[in-house]
Amino acid sequence: MRPALEAVLMVVDEPVTEEHLAKVLERPRRAVADALRELSDEYARQRRGFDLRLIAGGWRFYTRPAYAAAVERFVLDGQQARLTQAALETLAVVAYRQPVSRSRVSAVRGVNCDGVMRTLLQRGLVEEAGAEPESGAILYRTTNYFLERMGLRGLDELPELAPFLPEADAVEADTQEGMPSFDVDDSGDPQTTDH
Repeated sequence: MRPALEAVLMVVDEPVTEEHLAKVLERPRRAVADALRELSDEYARQRRGFDLRLIAGGWRFYTRPAYAAAVERFVLDGQQARLTQAALETLAVVAYRQPVSRSRVSAVRGVNCDGVMRTLLQRGLVEEAGAEPESGAILYRTTNYFLERMGLRGLDELPELAPFLPEADAVEADTQEGMPSFDVDDSGDPQTTDH
């Protein structure tokens, strides 16, 4: 069974579930799961240039991180296919707020994100996820390819945002800075005071 698993995994272009492999190989899912873990452990012990990982709900071969630079140079041949800062920000909003509409992403980012969303859709990092019942706006979510590229098993592995956000008091102070406040004196007339 192990050589058959290796042969199938050599041709997959996205992670494949244990259930699917068991069905294809006509073997019990538990036997397939055990064989996959044994193969993964064996590749790690032998320090191969690749390893077998459980990512985004399925198994797939990946380049071992120590050799990623060589593979990247081979595949890209000097060209960079990185996401822009705007695309990364938009992708983060979708990942943490999904399912989310384009207008909501634009509101969070403070700029129109239509072009960036088209890029993310074309790259397969986000996909349509139905429509908002109230407005009919298309909703978007991240894809399994996103999880795969990020090396995550699921969205629950996204890092917590709290450590990266400013304290509420600091945000409130920044928004109030330089803003006049209006107090009402005894006569009922508003008076501007500087803080």
